[in-house]
Amino acid sequence: MSTATTSAGEGKKLSRIERTRNFGICAHIDAGKTTVTERVLYYTGKTYKMGEVHEGTATMDFLEDEQTRGITIQSAATTCPWPKDGVDYICNLIDTPGHVDFTIEVERSMRVLDGAVVVFDGKEGVEAQSETVWRQAERYRVPRICFVNKMDKMGADFNYAFGTIIERLGANPVAVQIPIGASDDFKGIIDLLTRKAYFFSAEELGAKVEEKEIPDDLKDEVEKWRHALVEKAAELDEGLTEKFIMEEEISPDEIMAALRKGTLERKVQPVFCGSALKYIGVQRLLDGVINYLPNPQQVPEVQGTAVDDKEKKITRPHDHEAPFSALVFKVVSDTHGDLTYARVYSGTLEKGSRVLNSANGKREIVSRIFEMHAKDRISRDQAWAGEIVALVGLKNSGTGDTLCAADAPIVLERMEFPEPVISMSIEPASQADKEKLSNALATIRREDPSFRSHYDDETGQTIIAGMGELHLDIIKTKLTRDMKVGVNVGKPRVAYRESITKKAEARGTHKKQTGGRGQFGDCTITVEPYTAEQAEADELKLVDGVAFENKVVGGSIPKEYIPSVEYGCRETAKSGVLAGYPLVGVKVTLLDGSYHEVDSSQVAFEQAGRLAFQEGCRKAKLQLLEPVMKVIVTTPEEFFGSVSGDINKRRGLIADTEQRANTRIITSECPLSEMFGYATQLRGMTQGRASYSMEPLDYRPVPDNIAKAVLEGGGSE
Repeated sequence: MSTATTSAGEGKKLSRIERTRNFGICAHIDAGKTTVTERVLYYTGKTYKMGEVHEGTATMDFLEDEQTRGITIQSAATTCPWPKDGVDYICNLIDTPGHVDFTIEVERSMRVLDGAVVVFDGKEGVEAQSETVWRQAERYRVPRICFVNKMDKMGADFNYAFGTIIERLGANPVAVQIPIGASDDFKGIIDLLTRKAYFFSAEELGAKVEEKEIPDDLKDEVEKWRHALVEKAAELDEGLTEKFIMEEEISPDEIMAALRKGTLERKVQPVFCGSALKYIGVQRLLDGVINYLPNPQQVPEVQGTAVDDKEKKITRPHDHEAPFSALVFKVVSDTHGDLTYARVYSGTLEKGSRVLNSANGKREIVSRIFEMHAKDRISRDQAWAGEIVALVGLKNSGTGDTLCAADAPIVLERMEFPEPVISMSIEPASQADKEKLSNALATIRREDPSFRSHYDDETGQTIIAGMGELHLDIIKTKLTRDMKVGVNVGKPRVAYRESITKKAEARGTHKKQTGGRGQFGDCTITVEPYTAEQAEADELKLVDGVAFENKVVGGSIPKEYIPSVEYGCRETAKSGVLAGYPLVGVKVTLLDGSYHEVDSSQVAFEQAGRLAFQEGCRKAKLQLLEPVMKVIVTTPEEFFGSVSGDINKRRGLIADTEQRANTRIITSECPLSEMFGYATQLRGMTQGRASYSMEPLDYRPVPDNIAKAVLEGGGSE
């Protein structure tokens, strides 16, 4: 491959980076993301046979668990061509999971993508996980286009789905297409820009597209939607505003240019429609990706900081001539060595070159570069700015690390990973499995930053923690089937937290006299409840739920001992004071203390900090917190009473119920501890006709009677 420009249409030339689109396909579980991706691969010529999720043959769902369960578990990347207007565009596409337990996969994909296609179910519209992925895209400032899929499904309603994008996401969608019919009558789509109807031939798997005039019975509907489209375009471009007011004709090209500008600025989201399963609308969606989503040079220059000064900001242009910089966003263990997925932001990376990992200061050798197509790989000699590639040979690089040129170091912004909400004990089945288990867990931790594991000295058990029951179940399967480690697992347990309810002051004195030099450390602190909002207002860092402020004046504690007091407090918070659970939401203020010229040391002040923190928290009335989940149940009307009654029994609080045709959607807030095994019970209650989704909401105080039972039960996360 070369960086040479390619002719486009009438002598227009586009560089490789201008022809590139990095985008992800994301949505709620079962909205049809992977089916959309399979159609994209077929129409772009990357595959010659369409895989189907329900048959376990989807190209991008290549893991055994994905094929047997019919869901996407890890994001898969591919590169495919799309010819449009005489230009061969390069699409770097990532298919992401929809299940909330694997939200980390969406998070890290969003971090490195320039645009996203958000898929919605034509009947359900915006669902619970749709909101989560939308928020993730918003956080990383990713421009989006929308695809209302499954327009062939019974009960599909484009107007309803479009309305939910406005109501539930607070978005600003603008329809560029509307469907011809719905459910069994869904035949094709109407392009509102050109006022043409398109019909797709199922016999030829949708590859043949017929352009026709708009059916007479839809002309009024088309004019209504097109007027809204033109009005939106006029709002986005001052030149068009005048034309719109003067009622002058606005051309399709002018509308498209205004929409592209608005999409790149994240002011609007163009909406497409179709049915991936019935081969309708996917080619037009790909055209939409090219027309409206940015190339790598149309997103802001990547920002980072200097290695030795976190306050010093550095930017890198999206240009292959600039110094090399890339972000590692995923590591996959492979029999031939780790595959390290990286997004190249600037510069050029040559095979066999040495790069700097600015996060840990280590040099790495990139022995091989691959362009990925799901599990298949194509060897490359170079990777350029704007590309997503997999690297082999890196030994000390993990998710979130920055790779850069040694003579131009930069640290790119790291990703934030969610805290686990559920844990369970795991033990090796035999002595031979003991060492294998330790290595296997280290491998999984490297691959999945939302997974945690640690050894509990008190119980002699290894504890694994993750984002949900499905997450831990898949990790257990991975250990036993893929890594051949024999394990016995305990019951899932909730990841409780501890907190305090009021402010208290405490003094910690560590005094020890032995034959030689003694130990002396003395400090006075206050502890008080503290929120992330307060920390932001006070410009303090809330690290692992604890903020620390030094208010010592007059040198009553020498400066070199103050970090030791902070370390002692933070370490004590990690193992808790009440029952061994991490203590969060607390601010520690160091007020005063005293020291000894000879006997004081960092260790002595660390111990003083521990003692003061423990005493202060006990005085500040400790309480136990539990994770509360947002649970959304979709059930046929006749089971509404049983389902809502069951939620109440689980200490759930019903926040909202919505009637949709003959189904009810119940939104509730339930403690995670009451939700184990819910899928099975819901199936039993509703003859298998209800479905639900669950995602972490926040931590809340545990009622006294339940807290007492938890504390008497003992154990730690």
